[in-house]
Amino acid sequence: MDFDLVIRNGTVATASDMFKADVGVKDGTVAALGTGLAAGREEIDAGGLLVLPGGVDGHVHFDQPTGDESVMADDFLSGTRSAAFGGTTTVLPFACQQKGQSLRAAVEDYHRRAAGKPVIDYAFHLIVTDPTEQVLGQELPALIRDGYTSFKIYMTYDALKLNDRQILEVLDIARSEGAMVMMHAENADCIAWLTEKLERAGQTAPFFHGVSRPRVAEREATHRAISLAELVDVPILIVHVSGADAVEQIRWAQGRGLRIYAETCPQYLFLTADDLGGEGFEGAKCICSPPPRDAANQQVIWDGLTGGTFQVFSSDHAPFRFDGPGGKKVNGEKAPFRCVPNGIPGVETRLPLLFSEGVMAGRMDLTKFVELTSTNPARMYGLHPRKGTIAVGSDADIAIWDPARKVTITNGILHHAVDYTPYEGIEVTGWPVVTLSRGEVVCRDGALLASPGRGAFLPCGLPAPARPKGAPAPALPF
Repeated sequence: MDFDLVIRNGTVATASDMFKADVGVKDGTVAALGTGLAAGREEIDAGGLLVLPGGVDGHVHFDQPTGDESVMADDFLSGTRSAAFGGTTTVLPFACQQKGQSLRAAVEDYHRRAAGKPVIDYAFHLIVTDPTEQVLGQELPALIRDGYTSFKIYMTYDALKLNDRQILEVLDIARSEGAMVMMHAENADCIAWLTEKLERAGQTAPFFHGVSRPRVAEREATHRAISLAELVDVPILIVHVSGADAVEQIRWAQGRGLRIYAETCPQYLFLTADDLGGEGFEGAKCICSPPPRDAANQQVIWDGLTGGTFQVFSSDHAPFRFDGPGGKKVNGEKAPFRCVPNGIPGVETRLPLLFSEGVMAGRMDLTKFVELTSTNPARMYGLHPRKGTIAVGSDADIAIWDPARKVTITNGILHHAVDYTPYEGIEVTGWPVVTLSRGEVVCRDGALLASPGRGAFLPCGLPAPARPKGAPAPALPF
């Protein structure tokens, strides 16, 4: 066989196995795994390196309209560029419906925003904020059949939240159409009540963002989301889980045999509530929702990652600059926490942080790392086995890692368009040195080699994990 590319002498890891092998690539897909493969037109010597499936980041926000004067720093070029340098080869940002807007119009607008920019492949989640009769009866089912097979709904934020009846209606559509539902679980009324009390007391500094969103508000909403999903008999994925209380609810549901999945993010392993209390307005850099908790809570999240409570590890990359128009200071340097844009950057640092403190620190096996960061997200969103693994017939999306390379994270070495990283100064061991998308080298040793727009949009299949417990077994493929 003639190969376009052969990656030789590396250690290949998937979610189930780790083995020495060469990888032969032809026409953008993996054509062979073995030893002594025939020569390729291009060859990469991966001796002493790890050959991993490219990361699949199932939770990023690029160029997403916010509905106010804040503006996300990363578009589909800078965002996907940053992802690629961090070893990620597929991203799933959100096409967000504004209230009063057609859901189909939101998708069309997001395609316009992406056109000609991505350097890696991408798919879209939907965000449903206005489940009108038209949306529920026509637009959402049609979009799911067109390949937008996952969507997010919110239990908080006035511009985004749905009430329980609306959530039930949307869950019912997901069940009938086979879509995966992502849930942001925080109790909006609890947060609003606490925020008003804090503001009356003059406690509006960034630190009090965390005080306004306590673990109990996440716990209650998590339990309610689980209960609504159980009523409808539909699996759900609870995203960016931050707290031990929510983890307890998810474990309880999983122990009862419910198809409840969970995602967490780097901020809940590497940041704490103390980071919200930096000098002056510095704490605004770490404002995200749910907020970081305490150090003891970090261990609970680690245990959930290694013990099977969490299926997905995503960045929740929400890129607002600290300085400049439209960023964290959009309402001034003394703005109350309620008026600070929510979210932190992390698409490039997601994998190195988990690799270093998970794999290299001995907390998890390399196969678990691949499962959480690549294979499971691809399965959860209908992209597996095209994405998320190294197997014959899969896209040749590959990240080659130097497991011994030590890097101190600073914003100056990153490739996003944000002017800070919340992980400044953290030293990690292990770093991706070559990233390939469909067999093409996108970046190597700090140089971007791909042209804007080479990334392809991916219609998604119906995710197997979204099948209800009561659904009939699928037909066998033979």
